[in-house]
Amino acid sequence: MLWLYISRNFAKVMGLETPEPLANLYTRSYFRATWVTTALDAGFWTAMRIRRKWLRDLASMVFSIYYLVAAEQADEKVRKVRGMLTVDHLRVSWNKSTTPYLSLVTKLLRPRLARYPPRAIRIPRPSESSYTEPVTGWLYFDGPLSALRNHTKVVIDIPGGGFVAMTPRNNDDKLLAWAGKTGLPVLSLDYRKAPEYPYPYSLNECYDVYHTIVASNGRCIGLSGASRPRIIITGDSAGGNLATGVVLMVLQSASTDSRHWQNEETLPTPEGLVLIYPGLDFNIGNWMTDEQMSLIKDRRMRKTNINVLRQKSEDYNRLTPGTPHHSDDDEEPTSFTPQKPPNGSAITSQPLTTSPTSTAPNPSAAHLTQPTNLASHTATFATSKPAIMKTRLAMSSMISYFNDRILTPEMMRAMIILYVGPHNRPDFSTDFLLSPLLAPESLLARFPKTYFLTGERDPLVDDTVIFAGRIRQAKWNIWRERRELGLVGDKEEFEEKDIVEVLLIPGISHGFLQFVGVFPEGWRHIFRCARWMEEIFERDREQGATPSISASHPHHQYSQNDYFAQRGTHGRQRHHRRTKTESSGDEDRPLEMSISSSTGSRSTNGHALRRNSRRKGIRRGKESDEIERKKSMVSLASEDGLLGRRMKGLAGGLMGISQDTVETP
Repeated sequence: MLWLYISRNFAKVMGLETPEPLANLYTRSYFRATWVTTALDAGFWTAMRIRRKWLRDLASMVFSIYYLVAAEQADEKVRKVRGMLTVDHLRVSWNKSTTPYLSLVTKLLRPRLARYPPRAIRIPRPSESSYTEPVTGWLYFDGPLSALRNHTKVVIDIPGGGFVAMTPRNNDDKLLAWAGKTGLPVLSLDYRKAPEYPYPYSLNECYDVYHTIVASNGRCIGLSGASRPRIIITGDSAGGNLATGVVLMVLQSASTDSRHWQNEETLPTPEGLVLIYPGLDFNIGNWMTDEQMSLIKDRRMRKTNINVLRQKSEDYNRLTPGTPHHSDDDEEPTSFTPQKPPNGSAITSQPLTTSPTSTAPNPSAAHLTQPTNLASHTATFATSKPAIMKTRLAMSSMISYFNDRILTPEMMRAMIILYVGPHNRPDFSTDFLLSPLLAPESLLARFPKTYFLTGERDPLVDDTVIFAGRIRQAKWNIWRERRELGLVGDKEEFEEKDIVEVLLIPGISHGFLQFVGVFPEGWRHIFRCARWMEEIFERDREQGATPSISASHPHHQYSQNDYFAQRGTHGRQRHHRRTKTESSGDEDRPLEMSISSSTGSRSTNGHALRRNSRRKGIRRGKESDEIERKKSMVSLASEDGLLGRRMKGLAGGLMGISQDTVETP
C-alpha cells in the first residue's frame, strides 16, 4: 500500500507538485471551509437537473460527499459552471442550506441559541405606498409574543444573496444568535428577488417596511405601539447595499426643501447601521482613483487599513520578486501642506501623484481640455519630473482577488445584470441608491453610527474602507465648520469611534457568516455584531432618548404630516424610480420582463410604479399618433441595436431565455 501511494503521489511526495495558489491567501480554517463549500456547490450543481425533488436532494448529498474526496474534480466542476452561470445555478448554490438533508446537518452543528423558533410575518405597505403587496419576513425573538409587546427596540436585517437568492432562513445561525444573545426582536426581510423583480423593487420594499414600523409605532410586528421604536438596520453582502440605500432614502426624504416650510414630520434616522461585507459599488474597475486611495491611506485609519495597503503592495511585489521596491510607508513628496485640525492630526487629501509644475493638465481630465500651445506644453512636460505613482497600491480589490473561491467576477457580472435588468440603463456614475459609494457628502454627514465587518481578502473590501472613509470625511468637514463658527468647544475633540468603526479580519474572504458550521471562527464575529447592537442602543440611551411621536394615532399623524401623503403625485415620489430605456418607444407602459424557467412559467417584474390611468390615457390618446410616427421615422442606430442585442443575450443566458423566446407584449 505504501508503494502504491508513493507511485500515485510521487510529485507531491517529492515536492514537485504545483502549489495551490490560494492556499496561502486564506487562513487554514477558512481555506478548509471553502474546500467544503466548493464540494457542496459541485455536488448540488451536478444533481440540479434531476426532476424528482426527493431524488435530487439525496443525489446532491451523495455527489457532495464524492467531491469532498475528489477535490480537484470539484474545483474543475465549479470552474466550468461559473463560466456559464445562470440564475438557476446561483439559486441552487446559495439556497442549498435550506434543503432537507443539509438543513438537518446544520441544525446538528448549531449550538442551542434560542428557545423559540422564528415566526413568519407579513408587513403591510404604508397607505401612501405605490405598492399594495405586503412584504414577507421572519421574526426572530427568543420569547413569547406577549413579551414582545414590552419591547421598544427592533433590529431590521436585510439578508444578502446577490439580489437573486437566499431568504432569512439561510441565515438562521446568525439571526438566532442575535435574538438569543441580545434578547431583541430581529426582523429579517424576505424581499422579492431579481430578475423577476429588478432594481429598485427590493429597495422600495425594504424602505416601506421601515416606514410602516415607524408609522405604526411597531404595532405591525407585535409591539405595543406606546412609543416609537428605536431601530437598527443590518445587512450583509447585497443586503448591505439595500440597508445603506434605505438609510440614504430616509435621509434624502428628510432633506426635501418643501418639508421645512410646510412644517412636516420627517422619518427618523435609524439608531445605527451594521454592514457585513457589503457590496456598495456597481462600477467594477481595475484601478482606484486618487481620492479613493487618499481615503484608504488616511493617517487616522492607517492602523486599520495597514493590511489592505500591504496586500495591494504584494500584488506588484509578487510579479517582480527580484526587483527592489519603494517602501509603502514613505510619504509622497508634495508641495501642498494640509491644514491640521486643532487636535494636531491631519486628514490628507492630496493626490497620489504630484508635479512641480502647475501647468500640466490633470490626466483624468485630459479629454476635457487641450493645451492651447502644444509646443510649449510638450517642452514643459519634458522638463518636469513628476513624482512616482505607486501603481501597485491603486489596484482594486476586485482585481487583486480575481480568483476568489467564494465571490468571482463572473458571479458579480451575473448579479449586476440580473439585478439591473436588461431594459434598464441606470447612470452608474450618479445613482447612489444603486451604488451607495457615490452618495453625496451632504447625506453622509448625517449618517448614523456605522459598523463595518469585512474580511481583508474579500473582493469587496475596498467598498468597506472607501465608504467608511467617506463617512468619516463628511463628518469631519461638518465638525470643522462648527469648530470655526464657535459651536464646538476648544477642548472638544473629533471622536471617530462615535461615527464609524471598521473591523477587517485577516486571512478570510466573503460570506464567512453563511457557513459557520464548517467555519467555527465565524461565531465569534456573529457575537461581535450582537455586542455592536447593544452598544448602539446603550450609547443612544446615555445621550438621551429622542422624543417619541404621539402614540394616540401614530399612523394618522404620519398620514397627515408626512410628505408621502401630499396631494397629487407627490405622495408617490417617495420611491426610487427606474430610468427609462432610451430606445424604448412606449415609455408610458410599465416595464415588463419575460422569464422562461425550466417549468415554462412566466412572470412580470411587478416593478413599475402606479400612475393615474385617466391622465395617462388622455395623454396617450393625444400622443399615440406622434409616437407611432417617431417609431416609423427613426430607426435604432447600429450602436443601440448592438447594445440591445448584447444585453438581451447576456440576460437571456443568465435567466435561461432562448433567443427565440417571444417577449411579453
